[in-house]
Amino acid sequence: MVRSRLAGALVPAVVVAGLVSLSGLAAGRVYSGVLLPQLVTGAALGAVLISLLLRRAPSWLVAPVSVLALVGYLLFAIQVSAASALVTGPLPELARDAARNAVPRLLTALIPVEPQPDTVLAPVVLAWLAALGGAELTARLRRPALGLLPPLLLYGGALVLVGPNAGVVIWQPLLFAVLAAVSLAIAGPPAQRGVDTGPVAGAGPAPVPFALRLRTATGLGAGLVAVLALVALVAPFVARAVVRTPTDPRVYVAPPSLDILDQNPLMRVAGWATNPRQHLFDVTMTGDLPATSAPSTGAASEGDDPTPDAHDTRMRLAVLSDWDGVTWHVGGDYLSAGRVLPDPEPAPGGDGQSDAAPGTPREISQRVTIADLNGRLLPAIAAPHRVDGVRVAYDPLTSTMIRPDGLTSGVSYSVDSVNPAVDVNLLPAADVPSGAAVARYLAVGDTVPTDLTSFAEKITNGAGSPYLRAQALETFLAEHYAYTADAPSGHAYPNLRFFLLQPTRLGGQRGTSEQFAASFAALARLVGLPSRVVVGFHVPAKGGTVRAANGIAWPEVLFAGVGWVPFDPMPAPKSKPQPIDEEFIPKLKPPSEPPVTVDPPQQSASASAPNRSLAAAPLVDGNRAGLIWGGVGGGLTLLLVVVVLALFLLRASRHRAHVAGSPPERVLGAWDEVGDALTLAGLPPPDHLSAREVASYAADVAAVFPRRQHTRHPRPAAPPLDDLADAVNAVGFAGGAIGGVGDGDDAAADAAVRTAAEYTAALRARRPWWRRLLWRVDPRPLRRR
Repeated sequence: MVRSRLAGALVPAVVVAGLVSLSGLAAGRVYSGVLLPQLVTGAALGAVLISLLLRRAPSWLVAPVSVLALVGYLLFAIQVSAASALVTGPLPELARDAARNAVPRLLTALIPVEPQPDTVLAPVVLAWLAALGGAELTARLRRPALGLLPPLLLYGGALVLVGPNAGVVIWQPLLFAVLAAVSLAIAGPPAQRGVDTGPVAGAGPAPVPFALRLRTATGLGAGLVAVLALVALVAPFVARAVVRTPTDPRVYVAPPSLDILDQNPLMRVAGWATNPRQHLFDVTMTGDLPATSAPSTGAASEGDDPTPDAHDTRMRLAVLSDWDGVTWHVGGDYLSAGRVLPDPEPAPGGDGQSDAAPGTPREISQRVTIADLNGRLLPAIAAPHRVDGVRVAYDPLTSTMIRPDGLTSGVSYSVDSVNPAVDVNLLPAADVPSGAAVARYLAVGDTVPTDLTSFAEKITNGAGSPYLRAQALETFLAEHYAYTADAPSGHAYPNLRFFLLQPTRLGGQRGTSEQFAASFAALARLVGLPSRVVVGFHVPAKGGTVRAANGIAWPEVLFAGVGWVPFDPMPAPKSKPQPIDEEFIPKLKPPSEPPVTVDPPQQSASASAPNRSLAAAPLVDGNRAGLIWGGVGGGLTLLLVVVVLALFLLRASRHRAHVAGSPPERVLGAWDEVGDALTLAGLPPPDHLSAREVASYAADVAAVFPRRQHTRHPRPAAPPLDDLADAVNAVGFAGGAIGGVGDGDDAAADAAVRTAAEYTAALRARRPWWRRLLWRVDPRPLRRR
């Protein structure tokens, strides 16, 4: 019998551990590796073991001991997952970071999720709690059906977490149902587990009456029929729902946000051009690299043309997909990622080709050490598939990365990338895709200058294919415009019109790669070519020091079946631009000066110099006036807050002085509280009245203001003050000898204070709401003697 009881408690608890472990297997389908299922299984076994060991102990002892064990197991899980993911740092710091960011990073992580401290913490905690709850309900409370609820909820949560990111697995829910049935079959009532119920010990069980067996069979049959009927009714609805794509909970969580420097890094290009010697980062590269060439001309000296050498490699910083006619914006969503990055998403509107165009791939490994580069965007060669050394968020659509914690000097990381080349044989016959997925790459803003539209059409006139139109734009810009490092920043329509259409003598037709890339992308969209702008760097083939002069922007055009193809509209080094035929340039009114633009954010040349940003741009008169008035308003608001706080403190100090001291002093203080209340009501007592007359006057004042019985909360009645007036007369004229108010009579003093407080509350309750709001900061009582 003892063995049967032990089995009845042990087996259901072990089944609970198995059900929780199944939840770990279900959630592990969106994780890389098997570390998460292993940690969840360990949590389930640990919680169930503690529950079984303390089965004979008081129930209140189980929770504290289990929580202490959970803390120890969490530290173990954090350490193991950090070592597996190569996440460095002291264990307390890793634990704090994981506890603070467990849920957000789990729901914003890319699939497959890498087991890291912050992505395993929540599943392990939930698994431990579910196993503990299930084991306690089955082993201690003998409620096996109720004990299945925590593992069932955990399994449902695992399925929600997986969502549409994994395929259907049949054996897991079937095994879950089988284990649940086993738990219910074994953990029955004592009479069903072989307990001797006979009339005499050892005589065997008593015979079951036929009527009881008939009722039992009838009940079982009716229950079976009811279950089958329910299945027949619900099964069609469930079957239709199964074919639907489940909701992904990640759509309800906002990914990491970017500031303006990272949303539009194209503004950095002008700052880099004016400070070409600024040390941004160092990079070393290994792998399938092109032949070594001369050092890149971009970082050679002040003012050099940033055109890359033929053997240089481009490193991306950001991809700007969205343009509203004013600014280019990063259009991707950055999701938390582990060391192994997923493959890039297929190019929109294509036939399955990824962001990297097909061709001969090159495996390139980079080791990057940040110097003066700031922001969050991480430079890397496209398309990265593994990153070590930093925690990153990744956008699969553009194959770019950010560091959510921001870049600081000395940050170092390694990136492995696959850099394929474009299959040029497909380009002449390639078309451009269309449809809703490509619409964002053809957007040109609400107001398009007609002269720019006609300008783009004249340049591409006669080009029969999309690729020839893109080549025509590239050649025209490279041959007729000049690079200059001191060109003002800006890529809105007014800036592009000035760059493209104004003559050289007025400052036009000169710009940095910002204007060249933005002009190409804008003109391409005006002639139906889906385009975007990329900001990055060109570095020598073997790597080296990357300076601000290496910063460059270039355009890309999307071709069906090929992907995104980069173009280079920059002029050749030291080339002289050709004059533009007059037929291309519409008649424009010469401006007195170039379009007004905000100075671009620019990084400092040294750590001691502050960075230039939009906040450092000179303020116009309207902004300065707004700032002045804002400062005045803020100062007045602060002054008002200080005055109100000072009045509140003074009034509170006055009240404390009234209710403190010896009994005679407290009686007089209570009388002063009544005078303060009458003053706050706007009817202070006249100075010539005696104490008894003041008590009668106070009663009349309370009668003047109605109690407002019609309100939801009736106002309290004002107490009579005759006894308080007698006590005041006793203290004032007899030194406390009359009326029993002496230095040792605390009861009379407490009664006086209580009466004054009740009268004050009643009088305050009769005042309007705004008077009640200002009651404790009204300065009028402070002027009373």
